Amino acid sequence: MIKKIALVLVLFFIGILGMAAMQPDSFSVSRSLAIKAPPEKILGLVGDFRQWQSWSPWERLDPAMQRVHSGAPSGKGALYAWSGNDDVGAGKMEITELTPPSKVVIKLDFIKPFESSNITEFTLAPRDGQTEVSWTMSGPMPFISKIMSVFISMDRLIGKDFEKGLANLKAVAET
Repeated sequence: MIKKIALVLVLFFIGILGMAAMQPDSFSVSRSLAIKAPPEKILGLVGDFRQWQSWSPWERLDPAMQRVHSGAPSGKGALYAWSGNDDVGAGKMEITELTPPSKVVIKLDFIKPFESSNITEFTLAPRDGQTEVSWTMSGPMPFISKIMSVFISMDRLIGKDFEKGLANLKAVAET
């Protein structure tokens, strides 16, 4: 009986590892929302990390979060580091590209609860008196992440946070 249970467990783990090996080497999560505000106003909220406290979904998870702004005040070269509770972890962001009024590219490095480096991009496109804002995060999928993705995809993991963040951004930008 114990041998059968052990065999089932071994086959289960081999199956998980096999499924993980078939996962893609990278991920991309994206959400979009139309906002009734000019691209320049939205760019000011996204391209200045000091403004993120007004709309970022993670800023509200830890009121005691430690924040450090450095580099340029906004735009290319602006740096933002944070350290907080288990909900927000620790990491840093740097704006690596800002193309007014249509694009912001951010290098995002997580330190806690796990280390990873990703690229986040905001694109702003005027449409019918509104601005279509797309928020995308992409990055590599190391094997441990592939194992996790067998159980929960990156889209399910952060997609709702992007939706909440875009809704918050809309509320702030439309006032």
